[in-house]
Amino acid sequence: MEPLASQIRPKNLEEFVGQKHLVGEGKPLRIAIEKGHVFSFILWGPPGVGKTTLAKIYANSLKANFYELSGVSSGKEEIRNIIEAGKIFPGPKVLFLDEIHRFNKAQQDFLLPFVERGDIVLVGATTENPSFEIISPLLSRCRVFVLESLSDTDMAQIIDRAGIKMGKEAKDWLISMAGGDARQAITVIENTSKLYKKITVQSLKDTIQSKFLRFDKKGEEHYNTISAFIKSMRASQPDAALYYLSRMIEAGEDPKFIARRMVIFASEDVGMAQPTALVVANEVFRAMETIGLPEAQINLAHGVVYLSLAAKNRSAYDAYFAAMEDVKKYGNLPIPMELRNAPTKLMENLGYGKGYERYTDKNLLPEKLKEKKYYKGKK
Repeated sequence: MEPLASQIRPKNLEEFVGQKHLVGEGKPLRIAIEKGHVFSFILWGPPGVGKTTLAKIYANSLKANFYELSGVSSGKEEIRNIIEAGKIFPGPKVLFLDEIHRFNKAQQDFLLPFVERGDIVLVGATTENPSFEIISPLLSRCRVFVLESLSDTDMAQIIDRAGIKMGKEAKDWLISMAGGDARQAITVIENTSKLYKKITVQSLKDTIQSKFLRFDKKGEEHYNTISAFIKSMRASQPDAALYYLSRMIEAGEDPKFIARRMVIFASEDVGMAQPTALVVANEVFRAMETIGLPEAQINLAHGVVYLSLAAKNRSAYDAYFAAMEDVKKYGNLPIPMELRNAPTKLMENLGYGKGYERYTDKNLLPEKLKEKKYYKGKK
């Protein structure tokens, strides 16, 4: 039987809920769909916010042949088959590539000429930043649309569409639990309705805890596990960090996502206490790119233990965001004259650059911030 989420999937923009900044009246994606513009694009956003639905609505607007592949399980052969099939069937061919970030560089290189020639219209979907995961030539040929988590109002509307009765308390709890992920909410509703006569907060909780219910690894469990992983390294507990690393690898998590978080951690949490941590973390990320799994899991383990045991110092991180607060609070304060560039004689006459010394103890902050001290040194 077709899953409930698929049964209630919107078939047009009038039924679609959320993403008003993209599909509201006069917004870019709505215009493209209504006018039938043929172009490739990437939908970047969290899970369960309508990426697949928008791809199908777009393909329908073009009256195109719609092909759907997953970056996890598909490769060159599947793309080749679509191209061959396209020679038989006329009209535009829309390829929806879910988790496009899971396509490696070679696979993306293979896909590129078909997109360039217009043999296929690519609609990619990703939960990861396309700037890091999509090769530049392919990214330059696609427009990127950023999707947002669904609001509580959006979620309530989608839950009502499911047509399964529940009280306000249960609905509010479900909305809070799903965190803007409509697919997760609908999956829980469907499974709860099969297991229990009445949907209550307790029956929803019991369903979620059931060993028979598996969630998309990009859903709540994904975020819980990466959170536990980071917090274990922060607490200098390599055993716990290695355990959560193993869980993510076993679940099929993208190793580059893990390595990227380690690079961030090296500056955010280790920071000035052990600056070489950033070098190690970057080399782990490089290993993910050049070696890949399964061998590079050894590099991940090495990096995790190193970062866990490293001394921690967030002073650079804290200093930056303290400075950012003042930028937001005061705006563009006048830069001291001696620090200004003087490319013309007029600017020089006006005092730009006057009194500048390469090495000085003089406070170089704007006048209004002279008393500020963001970087407190090692803690």
